[in-house]
Amino acid sequence: MSEKKILVTGGAGYIGAHTVVELFRAGYHPVIIDDLTKSDTTLLTGIEKIIGKKPTFYQGSSCDYDFLRKVFQKDGPISCVMHFAAYKSVGESVHEPLMYYRNNINSLVAVLEIMQENNVKDFIFSSSCTVYGEPDTIPVTEDAPFKRAESPYGATKQMCERILEDTHLRNLRIISLRYFNPIGAHESGFIGELPIGIPGNLVPYITQTAAGKREKLTVFGDDYNTPDGSCIRDFIHVVDLAQAHVKAMEHLNTLSDKKLYDTFNVGTGQGVSVLELIEKFEHITGVKLNYKIGSRRPGDIEKVYADPTKINNGLGWSTKFSVEDALLHAWQWEQNLLKSSNR
Repeated sequence: MSEKKILVTGGAGYIGAHTVVELFRAGYHPVIIDDLTKSDTTLLTGIEKIIGKKPTFYQGSSCDYDFLRKVFQKDGPISCVMHFAAYKSVGESVHEPLMYYRNNINSLVAVLEIMQENNVKDFIFSSSCTVYGEPDTIPVTEDAPFKRAESPYGATKQMCERILEDTHLRNLRIISLRYFNPIGAHESGFIGELPIGIPGNLVPYITQTAAGKREKLTVFGDDYNTPDGSCIRDFIHVVDLAQAHVKAMEHLNTLSDKKLYDTFNVGTGQGVSVLELIEKFEHITGVKLNYKIGSRRPGDIEKVYADPTKINNGLGWSTKFSVEDALLHAWQWEQNLLKSSNR
């Protein structure tokens, strides 16, 4: 098994932590960096429980050139960088746009420049379906044009992809994974989505409401042009998503190309509405949710789900978990958090 070192920026966060576990399972040595501004050490502890040892971790910002240089020098040689370090709340980005532009774009540029200093060629970018804006046709293929982003968060992902398109000409091999809506948790219940403060994503708000941490869940709008009036999304299990990152990196390893830029949608290909998701959660857990219908939320797209044909064929990746699996695992994770806080 390979002991190649993979730098995982934002590796103490939700998707990064699950990817770290999958990298370990595949025989790699992840090196985590995270400034812990949008996370804490909870998921690092969970990773340790799953893999049986402390992961390599450095606390610091992906925008900090000196910090990045020290990590590359101390834990090199790095074979590939997986870049998750970005702020990701659509709603927060609408209220704090400059914070999002500063962090999400500056961190990418800093990481790419330090990669070039250290002659690291392979890069996997954490992109998003928000780059498509409100798409003209559904399901969405990778050829869909970028429309004006509905939020500053989406705009940062569009700009980051443009930077990567331009940068790959400097002999870099880059894959952008445009993922849809990650949900769920690791089957062990040791790691999952852990929002700091009020959740910006739907499923942790659902599980916190079910657990009694939140009084009520608000569904943002029931007057969209969808069958039940609520927004439609492509909800993908976070472990399936994590495995897509490993597949993408291993795909780069098979190529002889010295420079490359490619994009893949990562989704199930199935659209599920917000109200359908609530119904599925109630059915799978037996817990009745207290929710109300509210007004539309700025930055939200009406409906979007992926055409995953390219990643299915090109990377040999497909989803293994259902939406119901993801909801059950998220609920198990929430219950474990509740037990820990009551001890």
